[in-house]
Amino acid sequence: MDVYTPAMATDVIEGIGDALGPAVAAVFSGCFLDTLEHTIALSAGGSAFVVTGDIPAMWLRDSTVQLTPYLHFLERDPKLAQSAIAVSRRQLACIDRDPYANAFNQGPDGAGHWSDQTEMSPWVWERKYEVDSLAYPVQLAYDIWTLTGRTEHLELFPTVARSIVGVWRTEQDHDQTSSYRFERPGSPGDSLARRGLGRPTGHTGLTWSAFRPSDDTCVYNYNVPANMLAFVELSHIAELADAVFDDWELAADARDLRDSIGRGLTGYAVTTGPSQEPVYAYELDGLGGVLVMDDANTPSLLSLPLIGWCELDDPLYQRTRAFLLSEANPTFSRGAAAAGIGSPHTPPGSIWPIALAVQGLTALDHGERDRMLSTLMATHADTDRMHESFDKDDPTIYTRPWFSWANAMFCELALDCAGMRTYRRTAAGTVLR
Repeated sequence: MDVYTPAMATDVIEGIGDALGPAVAAVFSGCFLDTLEHTIALSAGGSAFVVTGDIPAMWLRDSTVQLTPYLHFLERDPKLAQSAIAVSRRQLACIDRDPYANAFNQGPDGAGHWSDQTEMSPWVWERKYEVDSLAYPVQLAYDIWTLTGRTEHLELFPTVARSIVGVWRTEQDHDQTSSYRFERPGSPGDSLARRGLGRPTGHTGLTWSAFRPSDDTCVYNYNVPANMLAFVELSHIAELADAVFDDWELAADARDLRDSIGRGLTGYAVTTGPSQEPVYAYELDGLGGVLVMDDANTPSLLSLPLIGWCELDDPLYQRTRAFLLSEANPTFSRGAAAAGIGSPHTPPGSIWPIALAVQGLTALDHGERDRMLSTLMATHADTDRMHESFDKDDPTIYTRPWFSWANAMFCELALDCAGMRTYRRTAAGTVLR
């Protein structure tokens, strides 16, 4: 079974070359084809398993974002559309097995972090509970429906959506109602305090997360961008429940939880930045603890317009963005090779290509957008691929030589620079060009 039609890929790569030149087209070609040819495994049962690259597991978040540049071409390529449907079908089946797991095995082989002290299963590679791991598969399911009108990937959707709503509602009061626990023997940085329960939190209306999109433990367990993504995707659950399943009960439940999280974001998510200006917090605990920073992994504060939380020109977002792209943000680095946002997940002074691509995609100025593409072209260390991170002064020092998520984000930025993105998300919904 073929994942895509080669003629489609050839046309897209040639379009990039015509718009941006042969050097960009060469890197784009490698990144675009790599995910299609080396990470997606179609199965006879109509689902597809997606590896992140150099780790042989399927992350729910990564496998969604890895497909981002291909969604623009679903209507041009029936094989590609079928592949996206197969990935979505697999994601929903994974959540149905365990809504608290973030990464899964291709089969029930017990690979991964089996010694973790949590309710593991042979299907689960890692059971780090992250709000975004439930939100991103909803995003993919919704995008496929919006862009193609097809619904065959949604067989499990009502069941899984109810599970997602139930988990997010339970985790609004984690200390009192949640059974989730996580400890990793020998790795205190990957373990939750209080014997796996986590640090204390106060009730805010936000939904609790053990880990960030980087898979690092949260400092404060209400992750703001993840809650914003949950808010957006609860609207999408409600829309699908209404339009596809005529399920008023699921739609009402999703909207009720969305509104509760929205009130929490209104009441708690805005804080004071280093220059005494209002900005979005990255994490908080409802007890006075607030973390003012960003992480390169999405959903991030920098990525808020891309996930549909706000418009690019939203004043609060723009103030937050200015802070994030300055030395006042503890994860921002400036060096001889580049300047950009990194992550505590990688060594100090590292910059993430994902964050550079997001910076370009959220730029109001096309000059800034084009500079980000040029920076990515200058920092791939002659590998023609993107990496997890690179040293701010020396791009030949990098982490993860094969990281499909970063490759996908380079492709998305190149498509934007070439005028070839066919849709974008806004606070009002998905907009087709």
